[in-house]
Amino acid sequence: MSILAPNSQILYREIYNRENQHLFLNSGGKLNIVKSYGFCFVDKRRGDWKKKIKREIRIHASWADLSRPAAVEMQPIESSEQLDQILDSAKELSQPIIIDWMAAWCRKCIYLKPKLEKLAAEFDTKLKFYYVDVNKVPQTLVKRGNISKMPTIQLWKDGEMKAEVIGGHKAWLVIEEVREMIKNFI
Repeated sequence: MSILAPNSQILYREIYNRENQHLFLNSGGKLNIVKSYGFCFVDKRRGDWKKKIKREIRIHASWADLSRPAAVEMQPIESSEQLDQILDSAKELSQPIIIDWMAAWCRKCIYLKPKLEKLAAEFDTKLKFYYVDVNKVPQTLVKRGNISKMPTIQLWKDGEMKAEVIGGHKAWLVIEEVREMIKNFI
């Protein structure tokens, strides 16, 4: 028996089979086969009285949500004036911003940037992500951010820095700390 939902991204099919449970991955979508046991009966026609098990296998296919971006490119901040404009517009919208203070030569900064862009896609409508390359901006801007180590990820709200994460450890830990920091201020 097959049922195809009105939404083409959802496929639900029931199959009776004796196969084991499998997981298939194909081009971004995934196909989960879940095995469950139905009822049991005895075949009395055979002399060995073996039990036969009717198994039910359900297939559920799902694809990634294509309505949301997978990553959002962070915008650069290149001067103090630009930072002032960004802070003013964020203040008007009463929306926090995230600033990643990084350097082109910093390995951890380079490795962390795409992960922050994926995180930016999660919070796309709630806040904006920016980055500052400390070697390409005036030192007054770097001093304004009070940066001593890199990468430093700061959350700014109402024109002032409210929280920061200094990313000197594993990227997934830094991302989790940034996620918690964001959730505390949204």
